[in-house]
Amino acid sequence: MEQNVVKELQALETMVLNWKSNYLSMRTPEGGDEFLADDFREEITTHVSHFVRRLYENSHLSLSEAHEFLDACYSHVEELRKSLA
Repeated sequence: MEQNVVKELQALETMVLNWKSNYLSMRTPEGGDEFLADDFREEITTHVSHFVRRLYENSHLSLSEAHEFLDACYSHVEELRKSLA
């Protein structure tokens, strides 16, 4: 994988982690915040997956690399969901 692609993916990962932190900060003491995990998932789907798909379509990532990266992103959604429970 090209170094510039690695840097792009690292930037995306940092963005996803910042979103996760932001969503965690929005939880309320009363609970019932499961919708935050759904919103987080939607944000990844809307913004990150399209970018990763374009990297794949332009042969900057293999299919397995694209799946691996998106799986890692979506694993943060599940971590958030567990933290909100």
